[in-house]
Amino acid sequence: MSGEGEEKKIIVDEDWKSQVQAEKEALKRKAATAETERPAGAAGETGPLPPASFASLVSMLATQAVMSLGQMPHPVTGKTEVRQDEAKHFIDLLEVVEQKTSGNLTPDEAAMLTALLNDLRRAFIAVSTGVTPASPAPPTPPGV
Repeated sequence: MSGEGEEKKIIVDEDWKSQVQAEKEALKRKAATAETERPAGAAGETGPLPPASFASLVSMLATQAVMSLGQMPHPVTGKTEVRQDEAKHFIDLLEVVEQKTSGNLTPDEAAMLTALLNDLRRAFIAVSTGVTPASPAPPTPPGV
């Protein structure tokens, strides 16, 4: 009987080894597929970061506000959705930045922040009320 028991053990070991080998190959195929399907800009494929600056900080917060207003798709999900509470939060953060940096910005930085906040506030009101802001009247030709 011991001969039969040893034979079974060898078969079990061979089955186990082949199962482990098959699992390893399946994992390799899955990893290779994941690598080829990885979207541009995914983890591990980042480009150089922009220099840290006031404009970068304001731009980052403004981009979040624009995305929350549903004016651009989310970079991960690709979906465009309106989240007014988030949009208000990011606009409020930009207002805090404006208040805390008052008098310490260059004229260009102050103008950029003011214009950006005005645009975001208009967009927030438009989304909140469902009314599209009126476009400015076309310029009147001279002499008319």
